[in-house]
Amino acid sequence: MKIICIGRNYAEHAKEMKSEVPTEPVFFMKPDTALLKDNEPFYFPDFTKDLHHEIEVVLKISKVGKHIAEAFAHKYYEELSVGIDFTARDIQAQCKAKGLPWEKAKSFDGSAPIGKFVKKSELGDLQNLQFDLSINNELRQKGNTSDLLFSFDKVIAYVSQFLTLKVGDLIYTGTPEGVGPVAIGDKLKGTLNGVELFCFEIK
Repeated sequence: MKIICIGRNYAEHAKEMKSEVPTEPVFFMKPDTALLKDNEPFYFPDFTKDLHHEIEVVLKISKVGKHIAEAFAHKYYEELSVGIDFTARDIQAQCKAKGLPWEKAKSFDGSAPIGKFVKKSELGDLQNLQFDLSINNELRQKGNTSDLLFSFDKVIAYVSQFLTLKVGDLIYTGTPEGVGPVAIGDKLKGTLNGVELFCFEIK
């Protein structure tokens, strides 16, 4: 099982990170050990002092595909959820400054919490999904898939040029603006179209 993450897929997030708005999808990977399920607590890693939340809509791949045409990409996923792409922002900055890869800032154990999955047939217009993250009952991030730079289908088509997608692979489709730090004791709640799909604590 692969975890594929799309970077800078919302223009306002790219701007808040002082990054260029991409002209084609940018992706990186997390290992299966990054996955955190069933509202299990997340344990704050000791190697960072600046851990940031990034809520994202997540697609679950439902059949094997390679070189998938964008017109057929919708047939390759049946369920969606929301998840967090945790980022050790201080470690990421250090790696970027040295021109080094930054997997250790993104791909560590537990860095990809995931919520319950919902059938896409129950969600209506996938290009108008509202999702948000609250921390300690305070709204921190709010996004809508209408603002995606690259749609779900375009992302699947693009990634499948390079990687064979397999059943159970997850695609984290990018975060909107509003990323920020978390701390021990915080309780994170993620919703999709108003339905709570995860709620877990940082310890």
